[in-house]
Amino acid sequence: MSNWSSAWLVAACLIACTAGAADKPWNAIGRTATPAEIAAWDIDVRPDGTGLPPGHGSVAEGRDIYDAKCASCHGEFGDGNQYLQIAGGVGSLGTAQPVRTTGSKLNHATTLWDYINRAMPFQAPKSLGASEVYALTAYVLFLSDIVPEDTVLDRESIVALKLPNRDRFTQEHGFQTRDGVADVHNIACRENCASPPVVKSSIPEYARNDHGNLALQTRMVGPVRGADTTQPAPSGPLAASHLARIESATVQNAVRTAAVLMRELACSACHGVAERIVGPTFREVAKRYQGVAAARQNLLTRIRSGGSGIWGATPMPPQAQGSEADLATLVDWILAGARQE
Repeated sequence: MSNWSSAWLVAACLIACTAGAADKPWNAIGRTATPAEIAAWDIDVRPDGTGLPPGHGSVAEGRDIYDAKCASCHGEFGDGNQYLQIAGGVGSLGTAQPVRTTGSKLNHATTLWDYINRAMPFQAPKSLGASEVYALTAYVLFLSDIVPEDTVLDRESIVALKLPNRDRFTQEHGFQTRDGVADVHNIACRENCASPPVVKSSIPEYARNDHGNLALQTRMVGPVRGADTTQPAPSGPLAASHLARIESATVQNAVRTAAVLMRELACSACHGVAERIVGPTFREVAKRYQGVAAARQNLLTRIRSGGSGIWGATPMPPQAQGSEADLATLVDWILAGARQE
């Protein structure tokens, strides 16, 4: 076959495929990510250091950052409760009483850098600069006696580190707890897989707006997304017109209500409105403060400072990034009964 004939054949196939794609209901869903969105999401760091930005930080600098932003959850010396302990246990994994902590189970220091960078501090993820993350990584490793107190980490030195568990990493343990069993026991399916999963339960219509209007909720990275849950769910395939309504100016210019704030400030990661997650529900908090003369100021101080002991042992991190006006809006909403209408 000549090159000319081959070119015509390829062109014909492309035309046929394009015509077929136009009939697919999912063809109108989504859009191409912008360079800014890709840059915001493309932040992973590999074990060999690929993806690490420039910067440097010392153990001493990391100690100051840790005391201000991390100790409330992880303990003054990384010895927080079972769920949040990050230091100690080095060399214990092969014993009868393994203590699985950040210091004992990680096999690459770059993994720790990556996790701090993308997920910490809990109430304000992605708020740390690169040098702050280097400093915190150095201090966390120092807490487990993996690096000396005069350590300064940067792109080159962090890759050169060999952690005690470099050659013995396993997945036979709980992801979070220091002495738990494996979280997942299933085997990844590559052939002879079971039938496609069938949805056997879904959120009932009466609870569609139970956690606030999704159209008013925002994400820290990327554009706003979310269905208007104050309206009935659309029937039939998700049409382009419905997508356009989701991404309308109404969504983009959503009013900053308490329902929005409790998600922006990560409150809803631990607190539900009526159902418990980790901490008390917003309505339980409202009930406890009912009739207390200084309820508003007490709750504002509690949210701003964090702490533990009132509702259990799990600590609540301090809410450092919320403005006074935002916290006041949230507190007033809670004390009014955390109503969702």
